[in-house]
Amino acid sequence: MNAFSRRHVIGAAGALAATAAFGPEAWAQSKTRLVIGMSLEPPVLDPTKNAAAAIREIACPSIFESLGRIDRAGAVGPGLAESWTVSADGKEYVFKLRTGVKFHDGEALDAAVAKFSLDRLFAADSTVPAKSLYTDIDKVEAVDAATIRIVLKSPNSYLLYNLSLGDASIMHPKSAATNDRKPVGTGPFTFKERKEGDSITLARSPTYRDAGAIRLDTVVFKVVKDPSAQVNALLAGDVDTFPGFQAPELVERLRKDARFAVVVGTTEGEVIMATNNGKKPFDSLKVRQAMAHAINREELIGAESGFGTPIGSHFAPHNKAYVDLSKTYPFDIAKGKALLAEAGHPNGFEASLKLPPVGYAQRAGEVLASQLGKIGIKVSITQLQWPQWLSEVFKERNYDLTIVAHTEANDLDRYARDGYYWGYDSAEFKARWREVVAATDFARRDELLKDCQRIIARDAVNGYLYQLAKIGVWKKDLIGMWENSPTPSVDLSGVHWR
Repeated sequence: MNAFSRRHVIGAAGALAATAAFGPEAWAQSKTRLVIGMSLEPPVLDPTKNAAAAIREIACPSIFESLGRIDRAGAVGPGLAESWTVSADGKEYVFKLRTGVKFHDGEALDAAVAKFSLDRLFAADSTVPAKSLYTDIDKVEAVDAATIRIVLKSPNSYLLYNLSLGDASIMHPKSAATNDRKPVGTGPFTFKERKEGDSITLARSPTYRDAGAIRLDTVVFKVVKDPSAQVNALLAGDVDTFPGFQAPELVERLRKDARFAVVVGTTEGEVIMATNNGKKPFDSLKVRQAMAHAINREELIGAESGFGTPIGSHFAPHNKAYVDLSKTYPFDIAKGKALLAEAGHPNGFEASLKLPPVGYAQRAGEVLASQLGKIGIKVSITQLQWPQWLSEVFKERNYDLTIVAHTEANDLDRYARDGYYWGYDSAEFKARWREVVAATDFARRDELLKDCQRIIARDAVNGYLYQLAKIGVWKKDLIGMWENSPTPSVDLSGVHWR
């Protein structure tokens, strides 16, 4: 999950200090070497074992590949499957695998290996974070060495997309158990080294099927959590790019530097005030509506130096099925107080706001605490490290409120998941979502998606704040970086130095 964080603008002295902090040897500069800055360190390197977006940014599709591949426009094209056919009833998919594909350890890809990987996604005992995306699969068959057939229980119009996500990475039985620490895939780069808290290094794979098309020999993902240090690292030449730059208030400083390109694009990241619907008093619709009326999105986006688009539901504004619901509960302090009184809290109540260590959450947290305070909700802020947040909030649901950006595309399905961390359980939404998934007419699907957006907006499941902007910063002679972020990954297949 991406992050922004506020710091003061730095000067030349800061840049010199950064050079010392990063050591005497420059990380960057070689025309076959690329150093990519990241704000968050992935807990593991296997996307089937943890939901953190940082895993996918590094590993998918650089290390691991899926049957399909999502391009920079968000469209699905061939990945490890070179082609596929779909039955008329939408319940059977036949994939033709690429031949001659090797894993980094020399093992071959075939239908049996693909079946092994896909079976893991929907098995009864599966612990894959995105398991619910694949539970419509009834069985996977290896037709021959290069062909697999997937039979569905019912049609799923998102299946091709979901099979192209990092969550559906194809892994070999011999290395699957240790991919969290030593990932072995079929992608253009192999895992070389991890320095905990510092960096992860990949090297160009000699077994990759199109190795000649890969122009980089070494890629280093350098963890730089502090936004001011990110600027220092860029100015000192220690880092070549931050695909997701985390200090919007410092963008103008970099725009004035002729060495860099600053490119602002879109993301799939909805920044929300996630709310524990399964815990009192947040199980009350009137309480959630009261909080919705207390939200001033203009003030929140102002804290991001204007980067962000207001949202009123969990959906990206650039999607053609988007409907603007930001006025469902317009900013109205008096209305918020009245609803809180109607809910039995005329004097308000106390609530905790647990924040992950990402800049946008830190900034929004202070603003939201103040906004909620105006209707009588006294908010105490607790700062969590990322592993703590994943454990306490996401896994154990031990929280009242939190702030996070959900960066996955097509992620409205989370509101239909049983046991998901915000504890929403709506038979109406689940039924409508089943219609979305089963729809083979995409125009009809778009209308159903609009209905889904309206349901969760009406139910004020979470506080819908704004869509995260993608601020990319890179040296001007670096070619091929993505302007937008249709999926949480850093695709390096077309990246090279001029």
